[in-house]
Amino acid sequence: MVRLLGIDPGLRFTGWGIVDVDGNRLCHVADGVIATDGDTPVPERLRLLHDSLLELVRAHRPHEAAVEETYVNRNGSSTLKLGYARGVALLVPALAGIAVSEYGAMAVKRAVVGTGAASKDQVGMMVRRLLPGATIRRADASDALAVAICHAHHRASTLRVMAGTRMA
Repeated sequence: MVRLLGIDPGLRFTGWGIVDVDGNRLCHVADGVIATDGDTPVPERLRLLHDSLLELVRAHRPHEAAVEETYVNRNGSSTLKLGYARGVALLVPALAGIAVSEYGAMAVKRAVVGTGAASKDQVGMMVRRLLPGATIRRADASDALAVAICHAHHRASTLRVMAGTRMA
């Protein structure tokens, strides 16, 4: 069994989700959102994000992590701040010795829903279907679980290729 941590980074809300993978079975472990106050200076918000992610890594001991890649929007300042949060999300597991993979939003949607043009609602619905019993309170947590699911699928394919298993 392998435990995966999925992270959907954001400076205001960073979603996180943890799943256990046993063969082709997925099991929801935990999910949530790390929220920071927009009135707090950015360095303090990044410290809170770092400390919270570090506590998650220590508490749940994931074997691997996956982080959603940054998309570029029209507001350069917002994109830069998202990049700060994403840097922390990549750094915390890496410093803990955990392998980190990155996936674009379209790859995550394709892995979970089957199309890169899926809406947030469609992703959320499929995450709930793939992880029965998960009580997801925010879309950010659902997105993080989707990143973990995407990594589980890619990981399984990579392991099959490395083992020389032919897929039908």
